[in-house]
Amino acid sequence: MDDRGKITHKRGVWGWIAVSGLIAVIVLVIVADIMLRRAGPIIQGRVVETLSTKFHSRVDLDKFDVSVLKGLEVSGDGLRIFPPDDVVAAGATKPLISLAHFSFHAALSGLFLKPMHVGTVRVSGLAINIPPREMRQQSQGPKRKMGKIKIVVDEIVCDDSKLVIGTAKPDKDPKVFELKRIVMHNVGPNSPWKYDATLVNAIPRGDIHSIGTFGPWNTESPGDSSVTGHYTFDHADLGTIKGIGGILSSVGDFKGQLNRIEVNGTTETPDFSIDTANHPMPLHTKFHAIVDGTSGDTYLQPVEAKLGETEFSSSGEVVNVKGKGHIIDLETNVPDGRIQDFLQLAVKTEPAVMTGRVAMKARVHIRPGKERVLQKLGIKGAFTLREIHFTNPKVEDKVDMLSLRAQGDPKKAKPGAEDVHSHMQGDFVMENASLRFSKLKYSLPGASITLSGVYSLDGKQFDFAGKVRTEAKLSEMVASKWKSLLLKPVNPFFSKDGAGAVIPVKVTGTQSAPKFGLDIGK
Repeated sequence: MDDRGKITHKRGVWGWIAVSGLIAVIVLVIVADIMLRRAGPIIQGRVVETLSTKFHSRVDLDKFDVSVLKGLEVSGDGLRIFPPDDVVAAGATKPLISLAHFSFHAALSGLFLKPMHVGTVRVSGLAINIPPREMRQQSQGPKRKMGKIKIVVDEIVCDDSKLVIGTAKPDKDPKVFELKRIVMHNVGPNSPWKYDATLVNAIPRGDIHSIGTFGPWNTESPGDSSVTGHYTFDHADLGTIKGIGGILSSVGDFKGQLNRIEVNGTTETPDFSIDTANHPMPLHTKFHAIVDGTSGDTYLQPVEAKLGETEFSSSGEVVNVKGKGHIIDLETNVPDGRIQDFLQLAVKTEPAVMTGRVAMKARVHIRPGKERVLQKLGIKGAFTLREIHFTNPKVEDKVDMLSLRAQGDPKKAKPGAEDVHSHMQGDFVMENASLRFSKLKYSLPGASITLSGVYSLDGKQFDFAGKVRTEAKLSEMVASKWKSLLLKPVNPFFSKDGAGAVIPVKVTGTQSAPKFGLDIGK
């Protein structure tokens, strides 16, 4: 073949290559055009099939749009993912997951790759409804035949979301968590998802920030899906709870399943107050709690607290009552505290009526309702006070002089006498912002006093009656010789059961102006 023939041959080869390339390009353009025209149905099918496969259930979608001007821009409205068919048959008819709106962006190459890779999905109006455990336990029917995972997502960003854990108990409200914002990372099918969430706490009002892991999602029983995290709760205004005040901060960790979450944390409230006194007090707590998602109840096991300089512990439960709120029941133990810390918190008068060491065991009950805390609060218990000192000098003088007279030393019974150490124990009931005492026994050198009565937390009412039992006889308790002689004939009427005298007394008036006297009626 001469040179001219070789050149012609080469041109023919390059011509065939060019034609083949042109044909290939035309085919690719045609295929791309077909794919772009079908992008909406293709991606919608992938979304539905991926979600159906993940959740083993039916998926409905009201609206779906795809734009290919800048890659694949996808959005949708009214997405609903239902529980598995057998759970629906058991009565869980609400969607397991519903989205008001979602959107994401992907490269055009995603049309030709399986699974399609998506960087970030943005969601608004997310609602997750976990069916009651009883319905999930009935799910034993045949499973829906599933397809394949055709979309892989790196991150999901949700605004204005809600998690509702249902209950089959007729007297309970479902447990509801309001999520202001949540970002989930590494959203894979078989491993936990990392999240960063802000939860809205209604009472006390404030935002709780949490980071941790969620999942993997338990398709057969979503409420058993695992969750872990660390939370911070700053600047929570306790004033949103009627009757108390202060700014609370809390940090802690939690783990468990959506049905049952264990929480360990601490709280700091430097200015805790109750509106009967409005005397801010520092309050610190360290707690272990279990949140039962099946009932909405919370179990405190225990709470270690410090009010002022007094340490005490409480354990109990916060019970969900349908349509009303919560009942709080606590068992509280104060092994060795300062009575003035509790009086400073609860009683309006200042300084506190007395100082001393207190040991107390009490049951605290707060009923549901919108009233002030003090109107709903009930406490029943027993206490022991020692090293008592009354802060009102007039009251302390009367106690000191009573002790001296009861010991038979009336000449020293004058204002300014040396303070005596006294002791008190008894049972009490607190309700309607007042303390009612029974079996109240007050002991001091030379005398013991048994009383019962009421003391209002505003300090405006003392109303006690009882008996004073003294070592000295009645005639030995007066400094005047003539009065002593006159009283000797009546000594036998007051001397009983080995006591020098048993005298009926009453204490009335107010904290600032108490009145001590004989109970003439008795």
